[in-house]
Amino acid sequence: MSFSEDDFLPISALQHFAFCPRQCALIHLENLWDENRLTAEGRSMHEKAHESQTESRPGMRVAHSLRLHSFRLGLVGQADVVEFHKVPNESACGICLENIAGRWLPFLVEYKHGSPKKNHCDIIQLCAQALCLEEMLGVTIEKGALFYGRPRRRHEVIFNNELRRETEDLTVKLHEFFAVGRTPSAGYEKKCDSCSLFAHCIPKVTGKRKNIQAYLAGAKIINEEDDK
Repeated sequence: MSFSEDDFLPISALQHFAFCPRQCALIHLENLWDENRLTAEGRSMHEKAHESQTESRPGMRVAHSLRLHSFRLGLVGQADVVEFHKVPNESACGICLENIAGRWLPFLVEYKHGSPKKNHCDIIQLCAQALCLEEMLGVTIEKGALFYGRPRRRHEVIFNNELRRETEDLTVKLHEFFAVGRTPSAGYEKKCDSCSLFAHCIPKVTGKRKNIQAYLAGAKIINEEDDK
């Protein structure tokens, strides 16, 4: 299956969807957004990562704010940083860069505030970026990294087959979710306390969280009844 540009969804929406489908709907369907300390810290980190466009270091070229897209997955977004590491000229895993000698292997770095999350939402976002860049450049990217503000160090992510399948399957669900176009009910979890949309979501009083598969199935039935 191939998507048109009109059908592209933001990679950021995939991260929000993996973290909480209701949060994803509030942001991307209802256009709600509030900033708290955590989101402000995250925005600051992204702005610093995007300050320059390209830079050179020994054996490495660094691109900032690189635009990404995938017609296969129907995704569009932007990478904080893509490092191109020089590999031997005879290597089959590298690519050629315009007007630059040698062969280079991409390595994505995504900046995040706070500390690593318990679920896979950030890892899925990074993998989606890698899948987009692979399609754009015709190269296989085996790994990347998430840089968290606490602690200030990189966490390497291997793009193995299991993570790739998880990311692709969730992308399919994201497109179904947007096609349904309905905001799911909430259910309180500990992670809700740090969400900047807590006051809009009011998860403690707006109902129990539904399994996303059950939600999509139920919403589809409602839409079919509305069309009758």
